[in-house]
Amino acid sequence: MKEKKFTPTPTHDVALKKLQAYCAYQDRCHQEVRSKLLDLGVRGHDLEVIMVELIADNFLNEERFARSYVRGKFRIKRWGRIKIRIELKRRNISAYCIKKGMTEIDDNDYYTTLEHIILKKQKTLKPDTKFKQKGKLAEHAMRRGFESGLVWEVVNELMG
Repeated sequence: MKEKKFTPTPTHDVALKKLQAYCAYQDRCHQEVRSKLLDLGVRGHDLEVIMVELIADNFLNEERFARSYVRGKFRIKRWGRIKIRIELKRRNISAYCIKKGMTEIDDNDYYTTLEHIILKKQKTLKPDTKFKQKGKLAEHAMRRGFESGLVWEVVNELMG
């Protein structure tokens, strides 16, 4: 049987330095930082004090996190607004910050990305009836988080 090693709770300064490095590496949400502190064994008043210090020193900024998260998921993963919004809510991001983050998506880029996703998927489909192909293309785009009305508009435009 494996013995658990005793790891002492880090001092305030050590925990703060670790979390500053953690937040400097990439933008983090409050939930991720709180979880990291709990993993380190920091609890209670010390946890709250460190969170306040990180916010005050601008290592932790939820609006900045929301903006960078939206940019990344849209540009790199090509997610739609619905999926991005759901993931931000899962991370307990406020409605205000979600709204601010969503301003990072340009409407023209959004439409172009949706067209790109549909055309790319269309190349992989086996020959089938036009009706079934449209359904598969729309389903694929909606699974990626794009709005159904916009998806059907683009699918009908591209497939006639």
